[in-house]
Amino acid sequence: MPKRKTSAALAQPSSLVEMPLQAPAVENELPPPKRRASARKVSQTKASMNPDQNANVLDAPEAYRASPDADTKDERMDLGALMDVDNEVKDKDKDDSVPSLVTNGDSDSPLSDISEMESPIKPKAPPVKATERGGKAKAAPAPPDAKPTAPAKVKKEATKEPQFLDPEADGEEEADEEEIKEALSRPPPVNSDYLPLPWGGRRLGYACLNTYLRFSTPPVFSSRTCRIASILENRHPLRDPNEPPHATKNRPDREQAASTRRGQEFVEQLCLANVRDIPKMLRWNDRYGIKFMRLSSEMFPFASHEEYGYKLAPFASEALAEAGKVAAELGHRLTTHPGQFTQLGSPRKPVIDNALRDLDYHAELLSLLKLPPQQDRDAVMILHLGGVFGDKAATLDRFRHNYAALPQAVKDRLVLENDDVSWSVHDLLPVCEELNIPLVLDYHHHNIIFDADQIREGTRDIMDLYPRILATWKRKNITPKMHYSEPCPDAITGRQRRKHSPRVATLPPVPEGVDLMIEAKDKEQAVFELMRTFKLPGYHLLNDIVPHVRKDENRAPKTPKKQKTPRKKRKPTKTEDDDEAEEKEDDDEPAPPEAVIPIPDEELGMGGPDGRVYWPPGQEHWLRPMKRVVAPKKTKGPPGKELDEKGRIITPAMKRKKAAAAAAAEAEAGAEAQGEGAAAEDEAGYEATSSSSSSSGAAPTPPAPPPPKPSKAKKGKGKEKATAAKEEAEAEGLRLANEVEAEVDAPATILPKGSSNAKGKKIQGKKAKMKQQEGKNAVQDTPPPPAPKEEASRRRRSRGGKKVDYYKEEEEEEE
Repeated sequence: MPKRKTSAALAQPSSLVEMPLQAPAVENELPPPKRRASARKVSQTKASMNPDQNANVLDAPEAYRASPDADTKDERMDLGALMDVDNEVKDKDKDDSVPSLVTNGDSDSPLSDISEMESPIKPKAPPVKATERGGKAKAAPAPPDAKPTAPAKVKKEATKEPQFLDPEADGEEEADEEEIKEALSRPPPVNSDYLPLPWGGRRLGYACLNTYLRFSTPPVFSSRTCRIASILENRHPLRDPNEPPHATKNRPDREQAASTRRGQEFVEQLCLANVRDIPKMLRWNDRYGIKFMRLSSEMFPFASHEEYGYKLAPFASEALAEAGKVAAELGHRLTTHPGQFTQLGSPRKPVIDNALRDLDYHAELLSLLKLPPQQDRDAVMILHLGGVFGDKAATLDRFRHNYAALPQAVKDRLVLENDDVSWSVHDLLPVCEELNIPLVLDYHHHNIIFDADQIREGTRDIMDLYPRILATWKRKNITPKMHYSEPCPDAITGRQRRKHSPRVATLPPVPEGVDLMIEAKDKEQAVFELMRTFKLPGYHLLNDIVPHVRKDENRAPKTPKKQKTPRKKRKPTKTEDDDEAEEKEDDDEPAPPEAVIPIPDEELGMGGPDGRVYWPPGQEHWLRPMKRVVAPKKTKGPPGKELDEKGRIITPAMKRKKAAAAAAAEAEAGAEAQGEGAAAEDEAGYEATSSSSSSSGAAPTPPAPPPPKPSKAKKGKGKEKATAAKEEAEAEGLRLANEVEAEVDAPATILPKGSSNAKGKKIQGKKAKMKQQEGKNAVQDTPPPPAPKEEASRRRRSRGGKKVDYYKEEEEEEE
């Protein structure tokens, strides 16, 4: 069997026992002397109970599943695709110093401590020869010499045959080949010839969550939950008690003393927000012909927890009574379904204790609704028997023993349901008849787990058991109820078929007067699909929603931006013509937007006058506004004007500058190419000269390098050239002067008069003085750079009607 997929916001038992916790401060402990604010009366502003705005408030993932016993995350709606919520905000809000005690789990309720509980799903055993049709599985006989070994993983050979994957494994594990062959070879189901027109049932219902209301503004739902770490954190007062809590600006101050009562107030606010949304959901259901709904077990987070549990009365008594009053007025049936870890057949005492606390919590919830007698009897708690624990008979005996010890308030509401893992209808029906417990028939589970020796898959044979099943309800004068769902179309094996489809295509042959719960991921939309298909009462009230548009919400109207008008010059006197012009301008001004009539609170999220509440299959994103896509800005200039990359208007000066830069770059590239060609010619000429001189016996003379020709594009760089030449000459002169001074100041070596060394020293001194004088003359003779205007005029002077380039003449003279 596959592992049950876990979900967020459930209490993990091991975390509660083994994980170290920060010890809360004692209530009577005095605050530090510097913290005078903690001694004041705590008056915290109420926090927002919207998960989109408050990171401490979470969506209970079980409410989005088709059924509390669904074991795959694919049966939950994709919240990330529907809600424009930045998950990083919630991650940042988590404080690592307080360990999160809530981890993933599969129960419909996080109220029980599931650390000591047995999961009804056992890990997959070694290959066995099992009949999927509800028969007893027999292990394949092993040879006596064989040693027990773990089942080896079969390598997948490269074949052209299609590979069947198990969707329950979520891409982690492939379906067993033998299991696929057996599933494909099973006999086809035998269904009745019943036509659901007219439908004989009484009421259609859905479970826990209304998708249309959940994604309205403000959201309406009753499955808000939290983490235990949030409860511990909110035991400390806020940094500023007069301001609402904020994820970063106004968090609980852990330096101040903690109070258990303050943390309990945080949970109670969450619970009351859940309960106060129930009347809105009931009125919404009644408007569109739905009279049956399952309440979420997440309505009171951790109410049956061993350490953090609490009673619902008195803080929730008034709110629950108000919800029950609305249900009584509208004739609405309400039920609950504790999670799969609430088991009364487990051999472990901690599991039984947790189950008893959970059942007491659900019984208190339903009793505080104060429903009329018949509706109160119809408010039942559906329970699965749980795991087999290796012996069905022993498990049934433990269940009988524990059921006898239950309070009468729990016995009056408890009903059993066949599951899709262990317990078939034939297993539970005798026990229900013995203990006077009503039996809920689940058609989807029955098609997966049934007794193949007594019954066939499908609805035809199960109809023979209707009289016995209905008799279990009539003994207690409770209106019977059944469950219906369908597997996904591509499901093959038993594990794959356990996954619920988002919607159902038909209706089962329900006996007359029986309520039918549709367990599907799309919740109320699956009921609408049946109403529209079979023209059930209320189908004419439904219309398709407009994608991404809600007409039943109060949204702030967008005011058009006023265009700035140029300031007019003030005239000294006004004439009749001026008055007429002003009147004309006033007439041309746009009229102010019409005032939007706000929608009253009771009509918010109700679908509007057209009843636009139905969204087609696979179009969940229609429930939310379309995500805004920010496109790059495209600026438009005045007519006839060009814009550059930065959005600036291109002026004629900018065009000339750009053209000059392009011409300079082109000229520089041409000069480099010309210089390379000249160097190559000089090298070739030098080689030719050297070869001719060597043949004649004369010494080769290197050719003089050709004078560089100034480029026309570089005429404007005369000032830079002159400045560079001056700096180079000054540097050369200073270098020569320093060399001469160094030679003169050096100590002379005393040598005999007339010696060659003394004579050479005298000659060197004269040469150094000559170099020093030449350097000084070079510095003094360097002409100052001409001004730009003088340089331009100087270049344009002519001799005899011809333009003269003085730079060129000077270069020729130097050569």
